[in-house]
Amino acid sequence: MQEALLEWFAENHRALPWRENKDPYRVWLSEIMLQQTRVEAVKPYYARFLAALPDIRALSACEPDTLMKLWEGLGYYSRARNLQRAAQVITEKHSGEFPRTYGEIRALPGIGDYTAGAIASICFDLPEPAVDGNVLRVWTRLKGDSRCTDDQAVRRDIREQLRAVYRRCEDCGMLTQALMELGATVCVPNGAPHCAQCPLREGCEAHRTDTASEYPVRKTKKARRIEEYTVFILQCGDRIALQKRPETGLLAGLWELPHLDGRLRAQEALDAIADWGTGTCEMLSTRQKKHIFTHIEWHMACAHILCTNMPERFTWVTAEQLGCETALPTAFRICLPEEYVVRSEE
Repeated sequence: MQEALLEWFAENHRALPWRENKDPYRVWLSEIMLQQTRVEAVKPYYARFLAALPDIRALSACEPDTLMKLWEGLGYYSRARNLQRAAQVITEKHSGEFPRTYGEIRALPGIGDYTAGAIASICFDLPEPAVDGNVLRVWTRLKGDSRCTDDQAVRRDIREQLRAVYRRCEDCGMLTQALMELGATVCVPNGAPHCAQCPLREGCEAHRTDTASEYPVRKTKKARRIEEYTVFILQCGDRIALQKRPETGLLAGLWELPHLDGRLRAQEALDAIADWGTGTCEMLSTRQKKHIFTHIEWHMACAHILCTNMPERFTWVTAEQLGCETALPTAFRICLPEEYVVRSEE
């Protein structure tokens, strides 16, 4: 079955930029970017990031604001911070050379079992599986494994089963990529799997019993918590007001638009900012926006207000700065009026 899978991969794999070579920096970057993000969405970010920060030392020395701007739009900004922390560890402890053992890779900030397995097998041909959602789906269908894959003990057991397979494989990196590709393009997460195209169908329990839709078994997801805010787009001349978020919690340390809890009506919004030092204010427009995080949903009343003063409590930026220098998370960027939405090369 390994031979059939590897032959299928050789003939059917997608040409992806991070598959051009086995440089661990490039593979690592792609794996972090691809967490919670679609392949097609990642491609332009990946190219732009590598152009700006072509190696580990460049990432290690990058200014945090520049790093956040390069990551802007990908979300889950802690991924970028951990990337830089890990690059700094590699620079300081490994002389800028990516570590070559699973244990050393796994010890880096922001790298878990899956990412460590992916780098170890793809870049260094170590017999370490990379068990993500795609691989779990392929494996549980193949084996008819009805255990809950949200259970960490179950994931560890599946990893050990796969590790035994890897030890009998002559190309561990190719096996990792083949399993990933099979889960992404054939044994797909949404809709019916394309079993007629699957090189493993003859030995697949779910295919034999026509039960693919029953795997993998997952816990029922909790409903997202809804939070309501009034977001202020305070404009004075050609500038709008920003402020920094706290250094801990959601979107930690990033720029944000001023906002208050609850959704206020137009006059309530004007009354609420009366003591902010913005001078005479005029409501230009209001609109409703929604942004979804993994476990939280923001419902936002966006108030675009023209001001006569620029109080120092805020940082006042132009549209050009928003486009080129200042990283503003998508949750707030969607609130901006059109004239402040400067399209970057992403």
